[in-house]
Amino acid sequence: MRPLILSLALLLLAACGGGEPAKVNVGLAAPAFTTQRADGAPVNFPADLAGHPVVLRFWADWCRYCEGEMKAIETVYGRLQPRGLVVLAMNAGQDKATVDAFMGKIGVSYPALLDGDSAIAKRYGVVGLPTTFFIDGQGVVRGKIVGEADAATFEREATALLQ
Repeated sequence: MRPLILSLALLLLAACGGGEPAKVNVGLAAPAFTTQRADGAPVNFPADLAGHPVVLRFWADWCRYCEGEMKAIETVYGRLQPRGLVVLAMNAGQDKATVDAFMGKIGVSYPALLDGDSAIAKRYGVVGLPTTFFIDGQGVVRGKIVGEADAATFEREATALLQ
């Protein structure tokens, strides 16, 4: 029941707030944001990562597909991180304790970011999890996956950012 309630809350949050919902698609600039990593370090995107290709993945611990995909992403990240790829796992709507527990459970090396009130997810127009944005070094969205994707698809999109 908890996942259903959280899913509905995320969908309602994305739909509320007045005005047109965000439409962050391929070819558009990725919205700027400031948040914290789960370890407390501040993140100011895109300023802190200018010139680096970034994969921004929105997730939650109740997401049926997130755990397996995040483990698969770790494998790809291990191969592409030496070439400059940055992966950021943006948690949507959960507290730090929940994020820490989940990240410890799955054991990935890329950082988790906190978006406890889902304000960043809303700015990106996220309406379902997982949602992944592939952002080039100039801050332009070059790819977007809504929903489940396999490791090969993720690797193809991430590798294209490094070209």
